[in-house]
This record gives sequence, C-alpha cells and structure tokens, in this order.
Amino acid sequence: MPDAFIPRLIDLHMNGRFPLDGWELKVNSGQPDVSTTKDGDAVVLHFESVKSCLSLEKGVDVDAAKLPYLAWRSKVTQVPKGGDSRHFWTDDPATQVLVAFDDRHVLPYIWDTTAPQGTMENASSPPPVHVCTIVCRSGMAEANRWIAESHNVAADCVRAFGKPAPHVKGLRLQINSQHTGSAAESYFADMVFRNIEQ
Repeated sequence: MPDAFIPRLIDLHMNGRFPLDGWELKVNSGQPDVSTTKDGDAVVLHFESVKSCLSLEKGVDVDAAKLPYLAWRSKVTQVPKGGDSRHFWTDDPATQVLVAFDDRHVLPYIWDTTAPQGTMENASSPPPVHVCTIVCRSGMAEANRWIAESHNVAADCVRAFGKPAPHVKGLRLQINSQHTGSAAESYFADMVFRNIEQ
C-alpha cells in the first residue's frame, strides 16, 4: 500500500503566508505567527509563539490499521521556559502533532521542555474527549537541528486507551507558550502516513 501523504502540508505562496490549502489556522490566545520559509532547498512551516497558542488543523480519513505509522520532521529553536506538560498550568510544548481519531480519542505527540522523553500521560480534557500525551523529545539537547519522527499511532492507541485504533479523522500542528507566559519557536516538514516504519 502506498504512503498517504498529507495533502498540501507545505505550499509556498508569494508572501510566505497563509492560507495553506486545506489547513485551517486556529488561534486560542495571542497573535498568530505562522509562515512558510526556505530551509536550504526545502520549504517548511515556521511557528513562533509569544504568550500565545496557535495551531493548523486539517481533516483527513486514514485507516490506522493499514497505515499505522505517522512520520514527520521537526526542528525546535526555543522551548517555553518552565514548560511541563504534566501540569495544566505549565502545559506549553514547543511542538505538538495531535492525531484525532473518529471516536473522540486524541494522541498528542509533543516536544516538551521538562517532561522526560517517553512519558505517556492522560491529559485532563472535557468529556467525552479522551487525550493521552506522548513526549517524543524534551529540552534543548536536540534543538536547532531537524529531527525525524516516526510513530505507530495504531500501537500507541492500544497502549494509551486499551483498544484498537479507529480511523484518523484529523491532524493538528500546534505551538504553545501562553501558560508559562514565555516564548517558543519551531518548524515542521514532510508529514506522511506509512504502512511500515522508515
């Protein structure tokens, strides 16, 4: 089965601004600062947050049983000072890739400031949404360079919620710094669903 590339994740416009086809900008607080920019020969997404929370969302329809691996690249140049996803009042990851299933279960994959890599934690959320956060990276040790991520969302759904993964209905790319009143900066590129890990 071929990869399921997420349509139009990266799309350079004349002024490097939005909208990107099919992606919707959501601003929870503060002023959005999202753009496309060049990184070498590649066009990538640039997120910047100062005491703000913003995201890009897109509806998809992916069978996680057939295409269980979600891969992307990210680069963080600034993590929110004092950020720690284990507490609501410091829940400010530098990057979030949220995978929303069609049964109101959500897996956010994050780059945190403090919570250790590998942490898997149920997040408080209004019912009937069920959220379990997975820390992919933490701190600045791997900052300022592109990191390739690949995660088996089907297996992670079983680990997090104890049940097989349904279809993926949406994706969200997000940056936060409003809880800590600080700042963050990150980049995204090359998001794709695959049937095998690469």
